[in-house]
Amino acid sequence: MRQFGLIGFSLQHSFSKQFFSDKFKEEKLGDCVYDNFELKTIDDFPKLLKDHPNLSGLNITIPYKQSLIKFINSLDNEANDIGAVNVIRFEKCADGKTILTGYNTDHYGFSKSLKEVLPNEPIAALILGVGGGSKAVAYALKKMNIDFNIVSRRPQKEELSFESLTEESVSNHRLIVNTTPLGMFPHIETYPPIPYQYITNKHILFDLAYNPAETIFLKKGKEKGATIINGLKMLQYQAEKSWEIWNKH
Repeated sequence: MRQFGLIGFSLQHSFSKQFFSDKFKEEKLGDCVYDNFELKTIDDFPKLLKDHPNLSGLNITIPYKQSLIKFINSLDNEANDIGAVNVIRFEKCADGKTILTGYNTDHYGFSKSLKEVLPNEPIAALILGVGGGSKAVAYALKKMNIDFNIVSRRPQKEELSFESLTEESVSNHRLIVNTTPLGMFPHIETYPPIPYQYITNKHILFDLAYNPAETIFLKKGKEKGATIINGLKMLQYQAEKSWEIWNKH
């Protein structure tokens, strides 16, 4: 039996288990199973490995995309550049040891789904949040030659604070990407504190969350006529990429 799974905390919001369970059923992969592994702390990760010797691959979600790196043997180049992982590949060696390699497929899923709604003319972006998802989005936007600024509750150098956002800054950044967990199930009443009154029908609001399908962040953009997109397609694209990584020879 090949075991795959998702680690994070909490996992009530996640569709990954359903996605892969459906995939295994459709492709008649009876020797594969996908489970959720909630870890209250990342320091429980070694015990997870010990308790599940048949693990062949893992996905990583909030809040462990950066803190998990210390447990991994190596990173592929993109994950190393991004500084966050959301996929681990397990390779069993002849000597019985297992090599764990970290990858990042979030940037792939994000850029592929974003390209479906991007206008032809140049556009600049605001990235809300500074976690692992934010790092993958920043990497993807650099690759796409899209200028961006990062917005944080506790801004470091060159970052913006939420309080500093003005009509001008919102007008000049027509792509706004929410990478924070605000609005994600079960805390669906929350949303990033940006000045929504300056959103127009020329804006694109992208939320990495996909449960609920329309967060308050997206609803507020929709009310202003903005193009809105949630993270479901991003999840599907990155999940398929994960499957490629786990099965490559």
